[in-house]
Amino acid sequence: MWLFFIVSVLLALVTIELYYRFGKAGRLIRKIPGPKPWPLVGNILSYFQTPEKLFIYQRYLNKHYGDVNQIHLSLAIRMVNISNPQDIEIVLSGSEHNYKDHPYIYLMNWLREGLLVSNGIKWFQRRKMLTKAFHFNILQKYFVTFKEEAEHFQKVVQEEVRKQQTNLLPFLSSTTLRIMCETAMGSTHENMQSLMSKYFSSLEDIGDCFTKRIVAPWLHLEPIYQLTSLAKKENIAVKYLHGLTNSVVKSRRNFLAERNFNQFDNDGECNNKEKLAMLDLLLKNEKSGLIDHEGIREEVDTFMFAGHDTTATAMTFMLMTLANEPIIQDKIYAEICEIFGETDRAVTTEDLNLMKYLECCIKESLRLHPSAPIIARYLRQDTVLGGYTVPANTTCLIYIYDLHRRADLYPEPERFIPERFLPENCAKRHPFAYVPFSAGPRNCIGQKFAMMEMKTVMCALLRKFRVVPVTKPSDLVFKSDVVLRTVHPIYVQFRAR
Repeated sequence: MWLFFIVSVLLALVTIELYYRFGKAGRLIRKIPGPKPWPLVGNILSYFQTPEKLFIYQRYLNKHYGDVNQIHLSLAIRMVNISNPQDIEIVLSGSEHNYKDHPYIYLMNWLREGLLVSNGIKWFQRRKMLTKAFHFNILQKYFVTFKEEAEHFQKVVQEEVRKQQTNLLPFLSSTTLRIMCETAMGSTHENMQSLMSKYFSSLEDIGDCFTKRIVAPWLHLEPIYQLTSLAKKENIAVKYLHGLTNSVVKSRRNFLAERNFNQFDNDGECNNKEKLAMLDLLLKNEKSGLIDHEGIREEVDTFMFAGHDTTATAMTFMLMTLANEPIIQDKIYAEICEIFGETDRAVTTEDLNLMKYLECCIKESLRLHPSAPIIARYLRQDTVLGGYTVPANTTCLIYIYDLHRRADLYPEPERFIPERFLPENCAKRHPFAYVPFSAGPRNCIGQKFAMMEMKTVMCALLRKFRVVPVTKPSDLVFKSDVVLRTVHPIYVQFRAR
């Protein structure tokens, strides 16, 4: 009996292997360069390693097999990796490749079907609804919060001046989280410091679970994953994050009801002079029956995470770079001085528009250190990329990190050269050669928000302080995560001007 069972299992496995190897999809995918897969397990052994080694391996694939290559995590999960602008345009520019699946599905315990991970009609309706929250006139209202928090940030930095070094990421995350609490929720939490500590540790746990789950095929199945200690850790983190979001949604709903006002008119236009929260737009649509409480929580969770973590990461790498590029830092300061002169007046949105060199520096920093180094799309139809036909039901990974470091697009790609982004220098560049905020219909809905926020905070900091190097670019050891992370903290020293 046991012998019959074993033989049956082996025959089933052999049949499955032959189907995936010699079926239409298998024949097509194996024409694409890539490491040779093992029977049944594919290339999973190459992926089953530490996050820092996995980051290096992903760079190896691109360098060794070219800017279109393929790899199998298992028989069922095949991936094509691309890093050239022509193919990236094919995948990102139209609506036919908008679908997301692996690996975003492993964030759905937390984000459910928020804008980052949803698909189809639900994504389209949510995107249309939330686009109103980033209208130019509404960004002007968010700027009030940016300016207030940037001034608070100056006071916090002043306390760091006497220290030999400052760990940048948690330091900047505190500021960006405060900004997101104000703009997404409508107010800062009563016990902000306690909230930050627990919030950041919960996000770290989710990122750790996400990375470990991706490289272990047996954890891709939800019932099996839920039996593990990893799932238990994730569930504890998710329970806290959902509890936090539920409490702030309830608080804002009560606040608006007590004051009996609405931030938006029937056309979604902002119509009063109070501080604005993205949550208000969601609550308005809840009254109209276009979204329920669970949907509101999904979007607040999404914006809280995507809105604070990516900008904090971007500014961390930028400040580290500027500390090691004193001449460039001086040029930014000279531009600031030219705008403000000898005055101590507050910054305006008109001032931000004049900060052309600072904007070039932000863009160059995002080129070298994109907050999302890899994004993915699920190809549901046969697609020609790099001259190869990629079969339907394949995950396409877009290596933004590698795209931004192509020497044919960016000569001396490892150097920090802000002038690359002067209008005359990027006029002839392929429009999909630079995609730190993704591109196409599913581009980052908050990119203008993020640029305005980063300009405001960086101006406030560099206007009063100088950044001195501690961590050098050569010290950075990257690791695979939801966003671009380093194994070791990034430090600088602040000095008053």
